[in-house]
Amino acid sequence: MSDPQPAEAVKLIVSLFSGESRLLDDAIRALSEKYGKIDFISAATPFAFTDYYTKEFGASLIRRLAAFDRLIRPDSLPDIKWWTNSLERKLSVEGRRRVNIDPGYIARSHLLLATGKGYSHRPYLRDGIYADLTLIYRSKGFQSLPWTYPDYAGEEMIGLLTRIRDKYSLQLRGKTGEVSPAAVELSVSVKKG
Repeated sequence: MSDPQPAEAVKLIVSLFSGESRLLDDAIRALSEKYGKIDFISAATPFAFTDYYTKEFGASLIRRLAAFDRLIRPDSLPDIKWWTNSLERKLSVEGRRRVNIDPGYIARSHLLLATGKGYSHRPYLRDGIYADLTLIYRSKGFQSLPWTYPDYAGEEMIGLLTRIRDKYSLQLRGKTGEVSPAAVELSVSVKKG
């Protein structure tokens, strides 16, 4: 028999993409106001892994990945997904999304994303939100799964997520860790804006 234990806090991340860098900045600012200080943010990189979003967003998409300093409870992910969906609607024009926001979290053993689409590898959480187990952490590294999207399985993304997980590990041990210069820059621009 196993004895139920409270879940360990996890590190909130968001992946965002848009055809307009200004919209990414607006979304990141709103996310920071809602979920607190950002302690990691990637540079803007081209998002060209699929043409699935071309009709809705256009062809030249850019992506950023952000992580938040304050750890969260894993069971708060559905609420976060609902809030990011509302932010996408707020930033839309005439019902057309202009920014895509995918929240998730890093735990010691995996990366999990929130989605509104169920599938065999996506267990239901609550309120119409499913858990997408995207990567597992084993043998000192993230590993993809048969259903992992190619962009999350790529070397660059794995490197970014590993840096975020390293910071998370320091947080769990009660150490501060290093704050990326981009997060400091964003923090200053959020205060000015």
